[in-house]
Amino acid sequence: MSSLHHRHLAVSPDWLALYYRHPLEITHGEGRHVWDADGNRYLDFFGGILTTMTAHALPEVTKAVTEQAGRIIHSSTLYLNRPMVELAERVVSLSGIPDARVFFTTSGTEANDTALLLATAYRRSNQILAMRNSYHGRSFSAVSITGNHAWSPTALSPLQTLYVHGGVRSRGPYAHLSDEEFIAACVADLEDLLGHTRDAAALIAEPIQGVGGFTSPPDGLYAAFREVLDRHGILWISDEVQTGWGRTGEHFWGWQAHAENGPPDIVTFAKGIGNGMSIGGVIARADVMNCLDANSISTFGGSPVTMAAGLANLSYLLEHDLQGNARRVGGLLTERLRAIAAGSESVREVRGRGLMIGIELVKPGTDEANPEAASAVLEAAREGGLLIGKGGGHNTSVLRIAPPLSLSIPEAEEGAAILADALRAAE
Repeated sequence: MSSLHHRHLAVSPDWLALYYRHPLEITHGEGRHVWDADGNRYLDFFGGILTTMTAHALPEVTKAVTEQAGRIIHSSTLYLNRPMVELAERVVSLSGIPDARVFFTTSGTEANDTALLLATAYRRSNQILAMRNSYHGRSFSAVSITGNHAWSPTALSPLQTLYVHGGVRSRGPYAHLSDEEFIAACVADLEDLLGHTRDAAALIAEPIQGVGGFTSPPDGLYAAFREVLDRHGILWISDEVQTGWGRTGEHFWGWQAHAENGPPDIVTFAKGIGNGMSIGGVIARADVMNCLDANSISTFGGSPVTMAAGLANLSYLLEHDLQGNARRVGGLLTERLRAIAAGSESVREVRGRGLMIGIELVKPGTDEANPEAASAVLEAAREGGLLIGKGGGHNTSVLRIAPPLSLSIPEAEEGAAILADALRAAE
């Protein structure tokens, strides 16, 4: 055990998870690579949990942070804040929500917490619809709407949560159906559920479930849900903490795969927009955002330094068409991974979009999740010089691949080759 690991254990909660048998201290990064305290170099296919969206040590972001820190670091939302207004204007223009307002937070958890506050106040109801296998953060309210047992440490809740079918296409009671039949069955389940309960405030859903293992429904499910929700006056919250900003390649927001009946009432975001700086936020149409009848501020949300970073990062992403790069390079990487998986009895499915790819592992010859294999591949990939993540529903048996969106084709090929070796080593 390293000295730092020993010190970590002495001062940190037992439930604070660490990857690897011998945990890694990352000291610096550049582009799509990071280095550890021993000088080892790794190709980063996880980006600090989908947070380093453009690149490590991106000069444009570093310059913006340095220059802003040299002027003023903090003021709070009690004062006018030019970088916050400028980033809010950019986010509103990209949101697809008419007459939108933006409230900045410091994390995705806090963003979802704020969205729940808005929805329950607007609807005067504490009942929330959430998706099975979901994850929305670690606050008391966010944990209470998380449909993933491994990340929900208490049954106590300020909300009444009802879980809906549909977030996982290839497992569960509707997995055998066609896409059209799957959507119809999920809509019928939602209709039936609403017939047995009081008025709900909102449905919250990740377009692609992140911690749940990069699972998603067929395109159009949430558009079909929206027809039912609208009849009941229920709001739709799209949790874009992991899917936003072009990561899926095909769309800028994950909800746009379900856009037939218009945008969500509320969108939450975080992670990639700050490229490592602590930015989260909520976008909502004005009548929803303005429904609170008490004063509120944010001490750290909208900090001048983080807003400067967000502006520089978003500008870089748009000017360099990183969404298009995610589509092109992500498509190639997915093809390579599927070709590798075809020769492995341990891989059940390779899924995802753009640079948000999941590899689900099972015990050979069965459909049973294999979390031990996922851990083994994680270790073997690290030995080969590649960092990846893991997740999943009932068991953590999905490899999560989400590199910075500037990933090059040679880097994608290199990562796929290391993963192929790691899969073979773990079998």
